[in-house]
Parts: sequence; structure tokens; C-alpha cells
Amino acid sequence: MTAPQVVLTSVLLTALAAQALIPSHRILVILCGAAVAALVASLGGVATTAVLFARVPWDVILILVGLGLLTEVLASTRVFGRLAVAFAVASRARPRRLLLLFATGMYLVSGLVNNLTALLLVLPVLLRLLRLLGVDQRFASWTLGALLVACNLGGAATPIGDFPAILLLGGGRLAFGEYLMHAGPPTAAALAAFLAVTTFVVRPDRAADDDVTVHRVALAVLRRLHRNVAIDRPLLIGALVIECGLLAAWLLVPRESGIGPELICWLGAGVALLLRPRLGEALVRHRVDIEAVLYFLGLFVMVGAVQASGVLDEAARHLAAWDAPASVRLTAFLVAAALLTGLLSAGPSMAALLGVADGLATAYDPVVVYVGLALAVCAGSSLFLTAATSGPLAEMLTDRAELRDQQGAVVRFGFRQFLPVGLLGFSVILATALGYVLLVG
Repeated sequence: MTAPQVVLTSVLLTALAAQALIPSHRILVILCGAAVAALVASLGGVATTAVLFARVPWDVILILVGLGLLTEVLASTRVFGRLAVAFAVASRARPRRLLLLFATGMYLVSGLVNNLTALLLVLPVLLRLLRLLGVDQRFASWTLGALLVACNLGGAATPIGDFPAILLLGGGRLAFGEYLMHAGPPTAAALAAFLAVTTFVVRPDRAADDDVTVHRVALAVLRRLHRNVAIDRPLLIGALVIECGLLAAWLLVPRESGIGPELICWLGAGVALLLRPRLGEALVRHRVDIEAVLYFLGLFVMVGAVQASGVLDEAARHLAAWDAPASVRLTAFLVAAALLTGLLSAGPSMAALLGVADGLATAYDPVVVYVGLALAVCAGSSLFLTAATSGPLAEMLTDRAELRDQQGAVVRFGFRQFLPVGLLGFSVILATALGYVLLVG
């Protein structure tokens, strides 16, 4: 490796490790790392800053912003809170049903909207019900953990559910329908397997109170607390029509027409904001996730500098030249991707590994490589509480809810409480990814 390659790779790995260890300063770490990478690339003759910025996948950033604004419009209708109450009522506050309904519901929701926003509005309702029921530590840990695993799987199920999938869609590596057809079934199978093991083997509800009177009282209190929450039906109908229009356009409009998924998203988000101009203006001014934009901008600059140096191309060539069966090479890559994601989180891992995947896609079926990578990254993001973007949010909201069991002991949800759930989710999803690669490839 040349000196610029060594330095640029070191800068990227150091920045990724630092942002994982110090999440409160992750944007500052990534932006500083990007500045250093741009300086090293310029001085080393790898690429100028202008070239690095030109290589940033702005279409991906545009899709992230557009989908975020569309989710904010949906959140303004108050539908997520009412949906959470509907899940609670349908479960009759029975512990097992509660876990299954909320996990399945969040899987479906996370495939269509920003799961961070959805979780922010759904989780407080669930936490309020858990507090009213006085559930024990074990059931709370597995219920909240299952919710996070379901969110990760839902995000990986569609091309618009989470950043790794959006990166594949925006980069033109896979068409919308192509990704949906290949990633949807494996994620649904992984969720079913995870919930089956959780329900029938782990059985976190076995010590939970199954008193029907307690359940009825808890639901009655929950309904009373949310009795004045009314859905903005006209806005909800308009937003859902636009969402359906976007899905149809992503499926039917060919990229050869010159109208890419980013333009479709931009137009759809714009129309959604115009449904209520005053609300739309307020959302654009105050609800655009600038932190995410800056984070991914810095990340793309660093990865672009490493890619321009040729490191990722060399890694792909070495992997392709490895004297082992094709299935073994691809399996090793996916296992490494899953473990790296568990340490660094989904966004950085996907952005860094996609260059290697591009090289592998020239020798193997591109669909198998890219969908397998998305599933492996999903597995890694379910391993630790810090690996998923929704993990710290769930921990913070649980701390604020001040849960206690029936004996008055504090119920917590942190790294240690999530770990058993994460290990099971990681194992099931990674096994599903490897099974998909071996069967389809």
C-alpha cells in the first residue's frame, strides 16, 4: 500500500471507531475526519476537494431528506400515537400478544417511513402501558429489544426503509422492485423466526402478571390518556395517497427515462408539504435533519477519498482472487460486514463496504451480493444497542418513563439488558442472510 492509502484508511477507521465510542460527538468527529481526509487526498495527489465533493452521492442525501420530511407530515397527523393505542387495545394488554403485535407493527411501519420518527411517537405509548402493567425486567427488556430488531428488519425490507437500502437505490445498484422482491421475503422470514424463538423458547412473558382485571384497568387508563388525540384525517389521506404514488412511481418509472428515484422523492415530498403550506414551511425550517445530512456528507467524503486511493478496489480484487469456493468468499465477506456493523453501526459500515461489494458484484450475481450485504448490515445493527440509530433513543425514552415492576424495583433498558436480545437477533438475521446467499446464489 502507498503512503496516502495507509493514511487515508487510518483516518477513516479512526473516525469510525471514535464516533462509535463517543456518540455524543459523532458529527464533530466525522466532519473533522472528512477535513483531514480531504487534506491528505489533496496533498497526496489522490483527489482534490472538488472531486471528492463531486463524488458525494447527493441523490442519496436528497432521498434521506425527502423521506424524512414525508415522515414528519405523517407524524403531524398524529396517526402513530393512535396506531400504538390500537396495537395495545388489540393485544388486550396480554404480555405475549403485546410483544408480537408491537414488533410486527413496527416492522411494517419501518419499511415505509423513518423508523426513528415512528419509534419516537410509538414507544412512549408502549412504555406508558408497561408502566401501568408493572412488568418485570425480563419482559420489558425482551419487548423493547424485539421492537428494535423489528425496526431494523423493517428498514432492510424495502429500499426506502433505512440508509443502507437507500444507498443501494440512490446509487442505481438495484431497482426499487428488484430490491423489494429479493429483500422483503428474507426479512419477513427472519422476523418470524426471531419472534418464534422469543415466544416459544425464551418465553419472556412466563413470569408476567396475567391478571385480566389489571389488563382492563391499564387499557382503560391508556384510552383515557389518549382520548383527546384526534387524527387529522384530511392530511393523513393526502399523505397516504402521495406515499402510494411514490411507491408506484418507484416501481414503474424506468431509470432510463431520466427520472430517477431521487427526483420522484423530491417531487412527492414537495407535494406533501404543499398539502398544508404553513405546516410545510415550518417542517422545512425546523424539522430537516441537518445533523444526518452533515454526518453522511462527512462520511461520504472520507469513503470517497479512500476509494479514490484504490484501497477498496484492491480489497475486492484480493477477495475475488482468494482460492476458495465462491460461496465461501461471499460468506466470509458478509460475516465480516455483520461484525463490523455491530462495532461501527449501519451507516458507516454500509458506506465503507459498498466499494468492496461493487468489486464482488462483477464476479457474482449483483442482486445476491447487494441484498446479502444489506441483510448482513441489518444483522450487525441488531447486535448491540449502540449499533442501531434507534437504540440510544429507546434507552433515553425508557429512562424518562421511570418503569418499575410490581415490587417497586426500577426496570432499565440499556446495553446489558439488550445484549441477549441482540445476540439472538444477530444470529437469526445473519443465518437468514447466509441462507439467502447460498439458496439464491
